[in-house]
Amino acid sequence: MAKVELLTVSSALQLFSLRGVYMLGYSWLFGMSLWVTFIGGVIAFKSLPRQQFGALQHRTFPIYFAISIGLSSGLLSLWTFSHPNVLEHATNPQVADVAQAYTLGAIALSQLANSLVIGPMTSKTMFQRHKLEKSEGKSYNEAGVSDEMKALNSKFARLHGYSSLANLTAVIACIFHGLWIGNKGLGSL
Repeated sequence: MAKVELLTVSSALQLFSLRGVYMLGYSWLFGMSLWVTFIGGVIAFKSLPRQQFGALQHRTFPIYFAISIGLSSGLLSLWTFSHPNVLEHATNPQVADVAQAYTLGAIALSQLANSLVIGPMTSKTMFQRHKLEKSEGKSYNEAGVSDEMKALNSKFARLHGYSSLANLTAVIACIFHGLWIGNKGLGSL
């Protein structure tokens, strides 16, 4: 028969450990990434007029990227600190602990690229397109738009694709890490 464990103040306080902090951080990162990428963004896209949707994304994404960078960097630090193999074998991604460090680093780097380069360029292009729509009196996708509008459309589509790819890289890396820790545990953390 299984032993019944009683919850006491002492046992509840023991929940505040590096393992607990790590799992909360990972859960926050994973849940936020899924929500922003596949749920909240889709709802906003379907519910808001295009320019309002763009303005919302312009305000939301920098915060999302900053939190993602902070959480993944913190997780990477904790992982590296608690897995000595990472520094010892840093150039060998076949070492499982190193592969997980690379995975967490990929999240941080892809979101950093989105935060500092791709996202601002995408927003700038989007707002240029909004301004040109007003001056031309036409929506970006109407027939007969100017060559300048066509160039902005092409640039925006390319930048949006890069941003989506970088974010999807972070989401896939997050899923991979979650599957790893779900099956293999946190090791010595």
